[in-house]
Amino acid sequence: MAFSLCCVRNEIDTCMQRTVKMPAVEAKPDVVPQEAVSAPHDDEGKEDVLMSRNVKLIPITNQTRELQTIIREKNTSRGDFVFYADRLIRMVVEEGLNHFPYTPQTVITPIGAPYEGLRFVKGGCGVSIVRSGEAMEKGLRDCCRSIRIGKILIQSNEDTHEAKVVYAKFPEDIARRRVLLMYPIMSTGNTIIKATKVLLEHGVQPDNIILLNLFCTPKAVRCVTKAFPQLTILTTEIHPVAPNHFGQKYFG
Repeated sequence: MAFSLCCVRNEIDTCMQRTVKMPAVEAKPDVVPQEAVSAPHDDEGKEDVLMSRNVKLIPITNQTRELQTIIREKNTSRGDFVFYADRLIRMVVEEGLNHFPYTPQTVITPIGAPYEGLRFVKGGCGVSIVRSGEAMEKGLRDCCRSIRIGKILIQSNEDTHEAKVVYAKFPEDIARRRVLLMYPIMSTGNTIIKATKVLLEHGVQPDNIILLNLFCTPKAVRCVTKAFPQLTILTTEIHPVAPNHFGQKYFG
């Protein structure tokens, strides 16, 4: 038996010596280059709008890029559209919450050891721009179950693109809160400017407003940042063509 084991070991050693070593392949990180965020021949460009410190793109990974692709695909079924849109919305909401204040907190773990962590400071609220903005409410409530959400209904003239406020309802103490303004598609920026003016009329400070957005155009970003440079824009993509079918496809 000992002789047999020695023979087997010798055979294994011989095979190992004859094995051809393959060259190492460097793993590609799961990240899409920043230049891939917008079209390669984008005449309007996004570089200038990203110069503003208050215009922020969420981390662009292959997963994020896939979700954007599915949402833009014309043949995507409504069920798939809603499912993947909700995933992308959740990413934006989670990133938006990172812009809220946190305070140090010490807790005791189940084994009795102290842990130095953080605690979310209450004082935020959401405001959705009806109707497409309501698609983002679920993602916000999934992250903040008890958060208060206001609404703004704005109608735009199809010819002049002039925005008019039809309805607005906010928490009574909104002037003291940080506001997550929810609007998934921003093509011209006129609706956001109008909504921001209404929030300012209710006492909200512009630097306390964070726009949660999925897709926007460079033109819209320039328009909004020029009007309200202190407002923060958080989006997944700046592209000259926005998927304006979003609201209709999401709600059916």
